[in-house]
Amino acid sequence: MSTLNTITESLLAAATKAGADAADAITIRGQSVSIDVRNAALEHSERSEGTDIGLRVLVDGRQACVSASDTSPNTMAVLAERAVAMAREAPQDPYAGLAETEQLAKDWDIAALELADPSDEASPDDLMSDAIAAEAAAMNVQGISQVQSATAGYSKTEVHLAATNGFSGGYTRTSRGLNCVAIAGAGSGMERDYDGDNRIFQTDLRSAEDIGTSAAERAVERLEARKPPTGAYPVLFDERISSSLIGHVLAAANGSSVARGVSWLRDSLGEQILPKELSLVEDPLRSRVGASRPFDAEGLPTQKRAIVDQGVLTGWTLDLASSRQLGMQSTANAARGTSAPPSPTSWNIELTQGDKTRTELLTDMGTGLLVTSLIGSTINPNTGDYSRGAAGFWVENGEIQYPFNECTIAGNLHDMLKSMIPANDARTYLSLVVPSLLIEGLTLAGA
Repeated sequence: MSTLNTITESLLAAATKAGADAADAITIRGQSVSIDVRNAALEHSERSEGTDIGLRVLVDGRQACVSASDTSPNTMAVLAERAVAMAREAPQDPYAGLAETEQLAKDWDIAALELADPSDEASPDDLMSDAIAAEAAAMNVQGISQVQSATAGYSKTEVHLAATNGFSGGYTRTSRGLNCVAIAGAGSGMERDYDGDNRIFQTDLRSAEDIGTSAAERAVERLEARKPPTGAYPVLFDERISSSLIGHVLAAANGSSVARGVSWLRDSLGEQILPKELSLVEDPLRSRVGASRPFDAEGLPTQKRAIVDQGVLTGWTLDLASSRQLGMQSTANAARGTSAPPSPTSWNIELTQGDKTRTELLTDMGTGLLVTSLIGSTINPNTGDYSRGAAGFWVENGEIQYPFNECTIAGNLHDMLKSMIPANDARTYLSLVVPSLLIEGLTLAGA
């Protein structure tokens, strides 16, 4: 079997022979297995293995991307010829191009990032045992009528990137996951909730019993839900879904959105967008974390940076194309698959945590909503107007009173984010580390 390095170098040679001025290539070899169980028996199993290749060529300021799942020399030659022909017909792109040699990553330490578990691949029997144990734990919780799904999986992915500017590098990732969805009640009164875990190292995975029990208890807690009152109330976004708020910040700070003028933060660079005590830090070099990487998809070295520093928006998330368009330097945030050119994306993100527990924030909130689930999304990318369906718990005098559903919460992200108060309950092993967040004065449309 050809090495990924050999395949990418062969793609580059084929592109140069076909007439490309410059090119980059990516090869991804993956294998995965997934097991679903129902009633302690196998319901569905799936295994996949394959190697995908992608080639981007640049010709006279024009670019084109092609992909395939066949790595034979003939296929690569035909692929390169087609890519060059496509590029010659494409419009000129003044921002497309490879990195300069002096920009490229050098001497990275893959081992320090611990992106791959060296232990043996999880066997189907092991995965099935995990799924059955999670299902059994959920069914042991009083009030659970059925388990909708219990799924365990394992994957291993090898990636290699090379370009005609001299860059060549790759790494391997592994992942072991377990998820459970439990249903409580019956008929029109059914409620559903979930829990799950996904880790690089199999020994870090939470136990199947813990995951199944947690999913079931969450579902039972949602029984007999009703609508909350309409009005303006504070809302505490539970840690499970609070990262969605930070996701809106990351999307608006994406260089591609800013360059297109479709970002509600486009005029906020250097301005305060969060409380002064909060920072939003990106660190792609954390060990045992899924979004870590030593270099981006254009071969630039990744590094820790503050997207928001003490409440102030300090910069955009940029790849080479968006940085050139905005007259800035790339932040080494290019990502790509096999069939499209690079685009900017965020790596590991962490929001400053607070000094209070979620329970203490509930006490401080007094009367309002604890939101544990969000449904649908209406976010105006230009203005930051926010409206989402929500479910969770109605709180009075700092105590949970009853579960609610069929409620809409609305506000504007500019105002919401400046008033948010974080708890101290974020899961620090995630790639997006965000605690529960208390937001004042949202509009609730309920009963």
